[in-house]
Amino acid sequence: MKMKMSTSKSSMIESRNHKSCLRRVLPVLFLLSAGFFTGSVLLFSDYKQMISGWTSVKVVVRDTRPETCETEKRPTGTETLPKGIVSSLSDMEMRSLWGDDKKKTEKPKHVLAMAVGIKQKLSVKKIVQKFPSTDFVLILFHYDGIIDEWRDMEWHHRAIHISAMNQTKWWFAKRFLHPDIVSEYDYIFLWDEDLGVDDFHAGRYLSIIKEEGLDISQPALDPESSEVHHHLTTRKHGSRIHRKVVRKIGQTRCDENSKGPPCTGFVEMMAPVFSKASWRCTWHMIQNDLVHGWGLDFQLGYCAQGDRTKNVGIVDSEYIVHYGLPTLGGSASEKAQSSSNQSAVRLSVKKWSFVELERFKNRWKKAVKDDECWTDTFQ
Repeated sequence: MKMKMSTSKSSMIESRNHKSCLRRVLPVLFLLSAGFFTGSVLLFSDYKQMISGWTSVKVVVRDTRPETCETEKRPTGTETLPKGIVSSLSDMEMRSLWGDDKKKTEKPKHVLAMAVGIKQKLSVKKIVQKFPSTDFVLILFHYDGIIDEWRDMEWHHRAIHISAMNQTKWWFAKRFLHPDIVSEYDYIFLWDEDLGVDDFHAGRYLSIIKEEGLDISQPALDPESSEVHHHLTTRKHGSRIHRKVVRKIGQTRCDENSKGPPCTGFVEMMAPVFSKASWRCTWHMIQNDLVHGWGLDFQLGYCAQGDRTKNVGIVDSEYIVHYGLPTLGGSASEKAQSSSNQSAVRLSVKKWSFVELERFKNRWKKAVKDDECWTDTFQ
C-alpha cells in the first residue's frame, strides 16, 4: 500500500515537472520562432534592397576629352560621327567609274551655269567657247528636256547636264547650286542663254573684278544692240568699270552721294557674277518659288560682303549684248519676226514678273518687321 502511494505520488510529481518544463520551453520556442520569422523577413527585405541597388547602379565614366569639345561646332546630324570622317563640302568634279582618275595639275576654280534650250544652241556654243575648260566647270540647266542633241558639241562630255521642263535658272540654281557644293570655286557665273559675247574675255574679266574687289558684278551691256532695263548696267565708253550712275531716273536723282538702287549697288539678273561668299548669301535670299528674279536684283547689295557702293560694279571694258529673247526659248530670228503670239507671251511674262516683284517686296517687309535681331546696315 505504501509502495503504491509512493509510486503514485512520484508519477504526479513527474507530471507536474513535465508540465512545468513545457511551460518554460514553449515560450522559448515561440520566441525563437518569432525571431526566426522576423529575421527572415528582414533578411529578405535587405536582399531585395541589395538586388535593387545592383540594378540601379550607374557607371560614372570620367570625361577625358579636351574642354574645347564642349564648344566645338559640328554640322547638324554628325554629332555621332568622328570629326575626321565628316565631309561637309563637295564639288562638281566628275569621277571615273574605274577608280583610275588622272591627276590634274589644277582643278577649275570657277563655275559657268546657264539655263539653256536647244533653240539657243548657237548662242550657247559661242558663250561656252569664251570660258576655257581649264578654269571653268560647265553646268547646263536644260529647261526643254533636250540633252542628246547637244552631243555634237566638243565640250558636251565635260558639261554637267541637268534637266527639268520649263524651269528658269533661278529654280535650278536654288536646287543644284547649294553653297556647300560650289564652295570650292571662287566665282559663279549664272548667265542667261541670249547673250552676245563677241567683246567679252573671261580671263580679263576675272582679273578686273579681283583687282577691283567686286563680290557681285556683271559685264556692261552694249546700249546699241541690247535690251537695257537700267541705266546703271549700260556700258560707259572708255571706262574700265563703274559703280554708280549720275543722272535723274524717274523720281530719283542719282548723284555721287547715292547709296543704293537704282543709282548704285546692284546688277541685273541676265548675267550676274558672284564671289563664293556673296553667292552663299544670295542663295539663301532666293525664294523657293522665285521664277524670273524680279525684286532680287535691288536687294543683292545686302550680300556684297560690305559696302555695296564699292563691292558691286559693272565692268565696261568686257561688255556683252543682251538680246532679250522671250523667256524659256525663242531665237533671234524669231524675235525679229514679231508676232501677236510672241507679244502675248511677253505681256504674260511681264504681268507675272510684276506679281513676283510685289510678292518679294512684301516678304522682305514682313521679314524685316518680324526679325528683332536684324539691323539694316545701309541706313
